[in-house]
Amino acid sequence: MAIKPITVSQLNGYIHRVLQTDPVLGNVTVRGEISNLKFHSSGHVYFSLKDDGSKINCFLAAQNLAHIKCALDEGMEITAAGYVSVYQRGGYYSLNIRDIETQGVGDLAIRFEKLKKKLADEGLLDKSQKKELPAFPKKVAVITASTGAAVQDIIKIITNKNDYVDVMLFPVLVQGPGAAHDISRALDTVNREFPDTDVIITGRGGGSIEDLWAFNEEEVARSIYASDIPVISGVGHEIDFTIADLVADKRAETPTAAADMAVPDTGEIRMRLDELREDLDEDLDRYIIRAEERLNAFGMNALRMRLIERTERYDIRSKALMDGMKNSMRRIFSEKEHGMELMKQKLETLDPKSIISRGYGAILDKDMKMVTSAKMMEHGDLLRIVLSDGDADVTVDEVRRKMDG
Repeated sequence: MAIKPITVSQLNGYIHRVLQTDPVLGNVTVRGEISNLKFHSSGHVYFSLKDDGSKINCFLAAQNLAHIKCALDEGMEITAAGYVSVYQRGGYYSLNIRDIETQGVGDLAIRFEKLKKKLADEGLLDKSQKKELPAFPKKVAVITASTGAAVQDIIKIITNKNDYVDVMLFPVLVQGPGAAHDISRALDTVNREFPDTDVIITGRGGGSIEDLWAFNEEEVARSIYASDIPVISGVGHEIDFTIADLVADKRAETPTAAADMAVPDTGEIRMRLDELREDLDEDLDRYIIRAEERLNAFGMNALRMRLIERTERYDIRSKALMDGMKNSMRRIFSEKEHGMELMKQKLETLDPKSIISRGYGAILDKDMKMVTSAKMMEHGDLLRIVLSDGDADVTVDEVRRKMDG
């Protein structure tokens, strides 16, 4: 070997010293687009700067962040001034940033805003179109990668929280070429082949804006909007927002939050039902006790007197009703009897015998039919004249008819 072997620490230390003394790398200005932005609880900021061909890890210390005049965001194009350094323990290099100037919004951010406006103009982001999540779902479909923490967390939370619901996993690509089409096809498949599904969860764990970009594709957004089944979108971390989040019926900050949102806690429900049952039993016991107390306060004699009084009142009412019915029947019979008497008198006035008794007579032909017109008589006809006290047969000697007109 040409030189004596050195340790890894010695190698990283040497690279660190070289970088510190290099006049270019010690004071370099780099332009690129922010990706995978993370704000640490310590106040430090970690992200990547990227262009079309490569990327570099960046570190912005908390004390330097205080002097930065712009608010950092995913997709923002910046010019960062700083120096290249090696993190000796981890063995990787990064751009340690002293200052930042903004250059504008990166390509991905522009695409995001453009699609967001397009979908908003078409009404896909309209809150009035959002579907409500079912209170007690029986079947939940999960559309995400088959491996990784996200799917494990979703299934674990749902099964631990609810022992009633069925969980169906539809594994898909969640980043890279074809991921958007995979997610869109899974959404369509659930709606078409499993229409009894109550809610769909789709999403993935955190990552850079490039890692999450499948959920910013128009194809996924339209499949979510077209879904007849309510969709919960849980993509990345709390600070991540995707087009899928905006179109979905509910947006969850993380896949874990999506799982928690999808189903109720059956343990809490059972506990609440037990409490309600106990309250109902106590209310029923108190009601029975009060009823017994009221019954005892009345006593049997008081109860018997109340029954006697009520019976007497009903007896008086029934007698009054009976008398009223009898009077009504008498009035009806009297009215009917009077009417019949009037009809009798009317019929008697129309009786032919009654008419004859008043001086009138009737002429009958040989067939004993009433002769009512001179036209019915001819010379020589044998007729019978009927009077009140007898009758007589006569022969027509001459017929004199009045001329018409």
